[in-house]
Amino acid sequence: MHLEAPDLHQQRLTRVVQLIKAGGASRVLDLGCGSGGLLQYLLRDPHFERVVGLELSGELLAQAKLRLEDLPAVTAGRLELICGSYADPHPSLVGFEAAAMVETIEHVPPEGLSKVERAIFAGLRPALLVMTTPNREYNPLYDMGPGELRDPDHKFEWDRARFRDWAQGVARRNGYRVRLSGVGEMHSHLGQPTQVATFALAEEPSPAGA
Repeated sequence: MHLEAPDLHQQRLTRVVQLIKAGGASRVLDLGCGSGGLLQYLLRDPHFERVVGLELSGELLAQAKLRLEDLPAVTAGRLELICGSYADPHPSLVGFEAAAMVETIEHVPPEGLSKVERAIFAGLRPALLVMTTPNREYNPLYDMGPGELRDPDHKFEWDRARFRDWAQGVARRNGYRVRLSGVGEMHSHLGQPTQVATFALAEEPSPAGA
């Protein structure tokens, strides 16, 4: 396993918060919230009125609760933590203004990606979703060999072309627009270490005669 530059994760979290805030959202869903890193950033900003973290691992969710419990925003009732999988339906979480998936899609077995797409983009349908994932092309700069992954729990790591194709397909099938960018030091040929996809729900067509 390669350990990324210590500040790269903080750069990712900062960028995700910036993109969500730029979209005007005040109600945010963190899908695969882990031990609460992004939640902490969101709760420290009074702009975000309601923040929900969804995490399958009860252990990580307990860590998030411990990490966040003393924040004023938590005592004010702005945070909700839910133990569950984002691959399953969650009717109570449908229609959030924004959602985030930070370094989590690569933990999904490839055969499970269609189920995740249905649950999130066809089911939850957030108005905005910001997703980050490693850029495989950058791995040689970390002295990693062919096929080596940054974390032993990663099921895959996509190059930029593969991520672009997947993200554009998801957007097309589910009525979203997507914009791709990156986080971290830029290499002229290999891009940036982290890939970012920002999905925005397209305007619904008006009914005939409306």
